[in-house]
Amino acid sequence: MTTLLLGKDGQVGWQLQRSLAPYGPLIACGRAECDLGDPEAIRRLVRATQPRLIVNASAYTAVDQAESNRDLAFRINAEAPGVLAEEAVRQGALLVHYSTDYVFDGRKPTPYVENDAVAPLSVYGESKLAGEEAIRAVGGKSLIFRTSWVFGARGNNFVKTILRLAGERESLNVVDDQIGAPTPAALIATVTGVAVAMLRCGELQKPGENRIYHLAAANPVSWCEFAREIVRQARGMPRFDLPLMPEAIVPIPSSAYPLPARRPANSRLDCSRLAADFGLEMPDWRPYLGRMLQLLALKKNGY
Repeated sequence: MTTLLLGKDGQVGWQLQRSLAPYGPLIACGRAECDLGDPEAIRRLVRATQPRLIVNASAYTAVDQAESNRDLAFRINAEAPGVLAEEAVRQGALLVHYSTDYVFDGRKPTPYVENDAVAPLSVYGESKLAGEEAIRAVGGKSLIFRTSWVFGARGNNFVKTILRLAGERESLNVVDDQIGAPTPAALIATVTGVAVAMLRCGELQKPGENRIYHLAAANPVSWCEFAREIVRQARGMPRFDLPLMPEAIVPIPSSAYPLPARRPANSRLDCSRLAADFGLEMPDWRPYLGRMLQLLALKKNGY
């Protein structure tokens, strides 16, 4: 089975290269190999490679910049998934795509389930929702995983930002009224691999059916609590030299740190459907954070 992976250089795409490798030839593409803003380039790539599995880990993820770059965000996050869905139907392939907690407005007091009403607050959220809708409108075989607060050793993310600031400052203000589950890129890739294996064995999905799942780690926290845990774990490792203490990270409301794009206050995702269909209980994110920090420490010291 030939697999076409888009977004190979991103946090999730980097991890997917390992988790998808056992299923046959893997063609991994980044921005240099395919411009997702060009529908015809997407079609040419899919038709040339003739995959049986298409995994789209590429996206426009600059949440704040999307507010002033709406057209580009929609081309990559909405139009490109629709084109991939059309080409997947043409090839008889399964399409795996990743979406976000930002499709919700965050006003629900409990974790979101897949069938809850969507109401994105930002252009980024609107574009990701439009991508989901484009895939469903085409039909065919697809899996959409909504996830949240992704982190990993590859690429830019909140963990790396906090580590940088913790090395420069002795106090730090971090938002404390947005709650979500930090989700390791490695976990997303592992779940994707399990899903693909089950589908190959005919254990889950019928032809012509598409499904959406919430995929997030256990034990949601606020951004402030996440930042404190990052610093706490990093300070316990000899290779990090951070003047910032966890207790010096001060909780503030979102109103005190205005950004161009509004974020949902509640980003918690209920993963019960994922557990029921795949038999997977989502793990705590903290051990994954520890492993990521160990990798960064080794890189920092030239290993």
